[in-house]
Amino acid sequence: MVRASFVKRNYWLLPSLLALVFVLMVGAWASVNDAAEQRAFAQTLASDAASVEAQIAARLEVERARLRDIARQLSLGSSRNRTGFAELAEVQAALQRLSNRLVWLDDKLRLLASAERQVRWSTLEDSADLRIQMRGQAEHLVVPAPRGDGQPGGQLLARYAITDLLGSTDLAWLNRRYEVSFLSELGEVIATTAHPQRMAHGAPFERHLASSADTRLILRPYDMPILWWRSPRTFALLAGLLLLGAGGSLLLRREMRRVAQAVADAQTEAAWRQSMEDSALVGLRARDTEGSILYVNKTLCDMVGYSAQELIGSRPPLPFWPPDAVDAMMARNLDTLAGAAPATGFESRWQHRDGHFIDVMIFESRLHDPQGQHLGWMGSIVDISDRKLLEEKNRRYTALMAQHARLSDLGLLASELAHELNQPLATVIAYSSGLSMAVRKMEQASPDILAALDALQQNARKAGDIVHWIRRQTSRVPAQHQWLDMAVLVAEVLAMHRHTFQQAGMVLEWTPPGIACPVLADRVGIEQVLGNLLRNALEALSEQQSPTGHVQITLTPRHAPEGGVGSVEVAVCDNGPGVQGRNIDDLCATFYSTKTQGMGLGLGICRSIIEAHGGTLTASDAESGGAIFRFALPMAAPLPPSLPESLP
Repeated sequence: MVRASFVKRNYWLLPSLLALVFVLMVGAWASVNDAAEQRAFAQTLASDAASVEAQIAARLEVERARLRDIARQLSLGSSRNRTGFAELAEVQAALQRLSNRLVWLDDKLRLLASAERQVRWSTLEDSADLRIQMRGQAEHLVVPAPRGDGQPGGQLLARYAITDLLGSTDLAWLNRRYEVSFLSELGEVIATTAHPQRMAHGAPFERHLASSADTRLILRPYDMPILWWRSPRTFALLAGLLLLGAGGSLLLRREMRRVAQAVADAQTEAAWRQSMEDSALVGLRARDTEGSILYVNKTLCDMVGYSAQELIGSRPPLPFWPPDAVDAMMARNLDTLAGAAPATGFESRWQHRDGHFIDVMIFESRLHDPQGQHLGWMGSIVDISDRKLLEEKNRRYTALMAQHARLSDLGLLASELAHELNQPLATVIAYSSGLSMAVRKMEQASPDILAALDALQQNARKAGDIVHWIRRQTSRVPAQHQWLDMAVLVAEVLAMHRHTFQQAGMVLEWTPPGIACPVLADRVGIEQVLGNLLRNALEALSEQQSPTGHVQITLTPRHAPEGGVGSVEVAVCDNGPGVQGRNIDDLCATFYSTKTQGMGLGLGICRSIIEAHGGTLTASDAESGGAIFRFALPMAAPLPPSLPESLP
């Protein structure tokens, strides 16, 4: 990571490094090429020197061949040859070419004849190419000269000057390239092409001539191959390339700094924009013309519970659309893509990833690029769940205030009715008591009439007790609790309602627990609770029109551990439609009723009565179907015989 960062920071050095590498490669190649040129030049120099030597050797070989021709003529054996040796045409030709003296010797090396030029030194003058600096050095060519009688002959010796040999050699082709010098054995310059106006610069090449052991050939080149690092042009070219690389690096560094600054500014601007978009309380999303999501901000992601990676690229149906509203959402999406979204926005309901619903207000607008081309749609989404919840609370509060007003009116009406019904009920009780006493005095009183009169009197008293109970409830008089056996109380309530169930064709099941279930309670209030539950069960079964409807009542004493308070639980279970997932809070809401003619007050009153006794009321669906309502009251200790049942 550190190395990558270092390379990234010093990337501007790349042109200089490339230029340096290129210069090094060129230098290496030039060095190799220079070495090859030096070797080739040395070979050429040696070849040229060998060519000069071969040319001199060929010249001498020609002269030697001509001397042999002269020697063959001398071998004819004539005294005339000795006296006319110098006048022979071949001898004169030889003296004109190279030789400056010819000598004929016998086998005893005695002089037979000789011929020489008329001048002592060679007539060769200095030429523009080769200048003679030392005369007098001579060499000899010797060929055999046999006698004419078949006896061993002598020798024909030709003497020539080295300068004549060099002057007759064609060196014009060599002078253009080299400074040519011939040196004696003592190092004296015999002849040379050196000129003050043209100086040789190369290293000399020396070669001993095979034709003249005392003469050396020196070749000094005028133009040697120049080493690349000694060439001003090459050095200037490579130095210029390095300067260009350095200049490119500086320009690249400046451009990189400018680009880095521009990138930093763009990143800062993008970070500010992203920060503002993510800090916005409004969800933002961008979609293309096909409805695919191009961008979402953090607020929208938090709103729906999905990450930006999960949302970007998704097409309708979107993952936060409720499954049961996909068709409606798709129709609304098509209207938006067609440009029919209202400018004032529209409400919708989305589903969070965890399953809860959110209410949103969506505002859609066209999305354009810098050239004004329509790219898609930009949506601003406002979470209005809290506002909707507040509106719902206000609505419920208003409804609750109205309910409280109606309850207050009902309380006043109940108090007024209790007051008005108290006198008629007292009259009914008085007349029924008097009528019962009168009938009993008759000699042949009918038992059925007496039973009816007793029932009339009992129910009238019961109605009076209820009226008194209502008056106590409306006047906030403390309830009169008394010791009760719940088993006896349940049996009495069932006896009053059994005839109603029989007429409706319903079965009322009750199995006494067989033990006492004592409680301290308001008899009338508990009777009202149990009677209300029985009536609700009967009405639910009647509306269902079940041919086998039945209601089962169970009484269960639950003893607490030592030192605790037990409870007595009464359960009313039916095989009706059940509570259908509603809880006891929903069922006990004021004016809430599942019955067409219900007022929605019964269960609420029952719950308030049970809770006033320190008990609980619950409701649930029975395992076998139907509804089961339970209420539990604190269990009381058994009543001593000396205490009255009624307690304050």
